[in-house]
Amino acid sequence: MTDGGTPARIVPVNDLPARGTLSRDLPVPASALAIGAHPDDIEFGCGATLAKWAAAGTVLHHLVLTDGAKGSWDPDQEESVLIAMRKEEQRRAATLLGGGDATFLGRTDGELRNDARTRWEVSRLLRLIRPDVVLTHDPWRRYRLHPDHRAAGFVVTDSIVAARDPHFFADQDLTPHRPSALLLWEADEANHVEDVTDFVETKIAALLAHESQFESTMGIDGGADSEFETFTGRIRDQLREHGAVADLPFGESFHLITDI
Repeated sequence: MTDGGTPARIVPVNDLPARGTLSRDLPVPASALAIGAHPDDIEFGCGATLAKWAAAGTVLHHLVLTDGAKGSWDPDQEESVLIAMRKEEQRRAATLLGGGDATFLGRTDGELRNDARTRWEVSRLLRLIRPDVVLTHDPWRRYRLHPDHRAAGFVVTDSIVAARDPHFFADQDLTPHRPSALLLWEADEANHVEDVTDFVETKIAALLAHESQFESTMGIDGGADSEFETFTGRIRDQLREHGAVADLPFGESFHLITDI
């Protein structure tokens, strides 16, 4: 990154343009906590960045807020079986990205709320893990359809405020913690890109660990080679678009907040 950042090129990041000054590549954090609404959200949002950091020595932590029980198009799918399956897939994906624990808050899929109890639990985890960097959904992204994605972003931003200040949830009897950076994926306005050129295939492998989502999320219905190629090609194209914002072959874009 040059001093003061570089002007962002007006090209699509997801479906929105990046504007203003763009930063690139945070210093490798000692620890990072990625928080997703569902199993697979973390891999879609920041999988390659986590893999890059893990390869450089970062200790990874993964938190999934809901049980993922709505993640099937099969009306006869048994809920408990799907929940167990998705937990195992998340653990496998975390291992592929470079390890780290996977914690499951277990809120009902589709009904995540930014309530006091959820913030209590997330802020407690922030104070226990004490991550340098937190990564999650951008709650301010326009036209976001899924309610859990919106709620997850606000749960995390509000919990960061609670975790940093001693008078929030003082009953936890834990030392407050203030992360150095927050990275919001699927950003409404991206202002930061991580170079993930060497970790594209790792991200794809971690996504493909979520086999229960092949049909509903990835368009891999019959398991034909062409369907896998279409999905993996879409991921590579997206990372290529994100990287182009910062003149990189492949990147993951975020909105970076450091004033925490």
